[in-house]
Amino acid sequence: MICQTVKAGMECAFMTPKGCSYNGGSCHQIVEQCEGCQRILTLDAGKFCSTYPNPAIKWRTGFCNFATHVKIENFQQQQIKLNPLKASKRAAKRK
Repeated sequence: MICQTVKAGMECAFMTPKGCSYNGGSCHQIVEQCEGCQRILTLDAGKFCSTYPNPAIKWRTGFCNFATHVKIENFQQQQIKLNPLKASKRAAKRK
């Protein structure tokens, strides 16, 4: 259905005949990490994500998978944490 609240005139999966069914009754504004993304919509009510209604939740786990300004390789290198005990056991098995 067409959004009647924040993103008026745009297609929205959360709109129902009774209004916005998303948590809180409308989309939430972008967070600081979203700055620079190509999916940002600047509307009268503020800046909103065109893809996801609550961008803060997407950034809670580390990075937003919809972000166009973030390179995934940077996050993959930071998230790899090796347990030294397990690493030494694996190395011993290879010998």
